[in-house]
Amino acid sequence: MNGLILLVQGICLLHTVSAVTHSMQYIVTAVSGLDEIPEHTEVGMVDGQQFVYYDSVLKKIIPKTDWIEKNVDASYWKRETDRNIATEQTFKSNVAIAMTRFNQTRGVHTNQRMYGCEWNDETGATGGYFQDGYDGEDFIAFDLKTKTWIAPKPQAVITKLKWDSDIAMTEQKKHYLTQECIEWLKKYLDYGKSTLMTTVPPSVTLLQKTPSSPVTCHATGFYPSGVMVFWQKDGQDQHGDVEHGETLPNDDGTFQKSTHLTLTPEEWKKKQYQCVVQVTGIKEDFIKVLTESEIKTNWNNPAPNIVLIIGVVVALLLVIVAVVGVVIWKKKSKKGFIQAQSSDTDSDNSGRAAQQI
Repeated sequence: MNGLILLVQGICLLHTVSAVTHSMQYIVTAVSGLDEIPEHTEVGMVDGQQFVYYDSVLKKIIPKTDWIEKNVDASYWKRETDRNIATEQTFKSNVAIAMTRFNQTRGVHTNQRMYGCEWNDETGATGGYFQDGYDGEDFIAFDLKTKTWIAPKPQAVITKLKWDSDIAMTEQKKHYLTQECIEWLKKYLDYGKSTLMTTVPPSVTLLQKTPSSPVTCHATGFYPSGVMVFWQKDGQDQHGDVEHGETLPNDDGTFQKSTHLTLTPEEWKKKQYQCVVQVTGIKEDFIKVLTESEIKTNWNNPAPNIVLIIGVVVALLLVIVAVVGVVIWKKKSKKGFIQAQSSDTDSDNSGRAAQQI
């Protein structure tokens, strides 16, 4: 994904309002048993925008935005590449160890890690999380408040006891999440302020495959990634018969999200249903009232709907970028992140070192 600076050209409806809560996140994935994709990848994101990428085929970390490429020197890339090479070996061992604990001898298996921090630029409040998964399920997570590790599975108890006893490593993790991560997040926001501190309104469309299919409210082209897409009936939030999709990146740096409403035309013609889209940093709500004229379909037109084509292409790109199962595990783990508040500042890269489980 290229720098968001490319998408602002030609867009006239831009607001220079802060996103208020900013985030930095790294997703690391190790895969065994597949030859079609790299065994190891790392993706770094700021406010949902990918800015660095590493994999075991490239053997180096590369920039994915103009602002990171222009603001760091060669020592940054060497340090980050060296760290990833070391992490790659540890994660490869972790997959083998986990397979033994789960009595597995073959097949496709993954060890995934998500860690990062958030900073509210109005209140100064911060939060951080550090969580590992195995084969799409939670494996172990760091409780920043108690500085202990949580093992939701029996196979992770050995790791919990080992890591709880390593006081130095635990302190390093806390130091990284509460100090260095926040410090780097602020630096990156300053580097990319011309794009990261910008908001872009969404384009909202109602889609339906057939008259009996769910009605999809599709919001796309918005920035930043913080968004709520929900249905209302007669002004009241609708929860039943509603399915929410993931927030996904577009290839131009913006994002998209869909929410599906299942009901018959006879039902929605009796009541007023509307889709409401709210994007972080934009005060205006974007509303699309469900009427027959607003629904875009292709059941009377052999030509496929261009929006659906774009969605399919983006989905295929995400399979490559996210590697195996990251989005699935992220969805399962989102509520399980252990977050804590802090306002410390300092820097120490040792908190990002990978430990053997």
